[in-house]
Amino acid sequence: MSAQLPPLLTSFFGTVGLALIIGLELHAYRRRGLPNLSPELQGFGTTRTATLIAALGYALWVAGGVAPFCVGLGVIGAELLLEYRARVQAGDSSLLPSVVGLLCFALGPVVLSVPLAVLAGLVILILLTLGEQGQIRRFSDAFPPEEGVTLAKFLVLAGVIYPLLPDAELPYLPGITYPKIWTAVLVISGISYLGYLAHRYAFARAGTMLTGVLGGVYSSTAATVVLARAVRADGSQGALAPAAAVLATAMMYARLLVVIALLGHIDAVRLLALPFGGLLVASLAVGGLLAWRAPRGAATTHGQVSANPLDLPVALLFAVLFVVFAGVTQAVTARFGVTGLHVLSFVVGFSDIDPFIFSLLDGKFQVGVNGVAGAVLIASASNNLLKALYALGFSRSKTMLPAALWLVLTMGLSLVYAFTVL
Repeated sequence: MSAQLPPLLTSFFGTVGLALIIGLELHAYRRRGLPNLSPELQGFGTTRTATLIAALGYALWVAGGVAPFCVGLGVIGAELLLEYRARVQAGDSSLLPSVVGLLCFALGPVVLSVPLAVLAGLVILILLTLGEQGQIRRFSDAFPPEEGVTLAKFLVLAGVIYPLLPDAELPYLPGITYPKIWTAVLVISGISYLGYLAHRYAFARAGTMLTGVLGGVYSSTAATVVLARAVRADGSQGALAPAAAVLATAMMYARLLVVIALLGHIDAVRLLALPFGGLLVASLAVGGLLAWRAPRGAATTHGQVSANPLDLPVALLFAVLFVVFAGVTQAVTARFGVTGLHVLSFVVGFSDIDPFIFSLLDGKFQVGVNGVAGAVLIASASNNLLKALYALGFSRSKTMLPAALWLVLTMGLSLVYAFTVL
């Protein structure tokens, strides 16, 4: 005889167990919301009720299918509506307990029909909604309306326009398709947006070191400029700025490796893992050393590093630059080969290197994968030179000299690796 429980009994125990957990959190939520109200006046929200509702929904679904379940859902919904009206009259207008009650009733069919990951996600969402009421309310109050509008526009571009793009190559640009361009836009914008949100909302008054780390997630160049200007505004407050600028560049290497891997360019990741990984570790070490040796002073806060990276003009500019760089790269490689590509990469490093790098990886140019990886490394090298010039120019202070020297050294190391190894 098999020691395993029958599948229906296993799913029943799972449904009841999850409903019990949800009921416990729902009861705690109701007690937090109405601490001075006697239990009999709190309405729906007990652990037993949530568990029994889930068991009833499971039994109706298994025994009779859709029709009995829908009848039961209507009856439970009507009962919860009457209970909600009574709570409103008593001064409690929260609709959340009633919604959770309906979700508990539907938990059985969900357990039986959806993958485990979806079920876990649903239960976690319910528990977080009940348990993190204060944090969610504070976040909702602090979230500006314009951020929601911007995010909605981006979701339209990702969920509506992207599926409509033809899977065809652009004229005269072999390998460059419309979906590839937009995928690069979505990936780089999404990662940059995470850093932007963290800096603006989670760490709105970020210190110098955190500004370097978070700023480097979406623009190490912009972070360097912000730090250099802070040194110029108040030199006594900028002791940690050189260390933070070095950390911003370290994050650039990490971000490039992650994005290149997400876009599926595994061969390029293998070739760049050693130089980028080595420079990442070395930059972290140098940044830590500069921070350790910096004189201790009053804490310094910095504003956001750049504008919202999900803003539509920013995303569209990235797409335009992607196509322009792809066209220029195609013309240069066709005429001058790898040598021309290396020169072009060094020049492009003094601008926004992201669209150039991703157009280079997606296209089909007359150079091998080693030449492409070398071009990526050269572009990052000259971009470090630009940041060194920005660090000194915008700060007008010797304070940023250690960071500038390290950035110049990383440029030299990158060029040596690109021309001797790749």
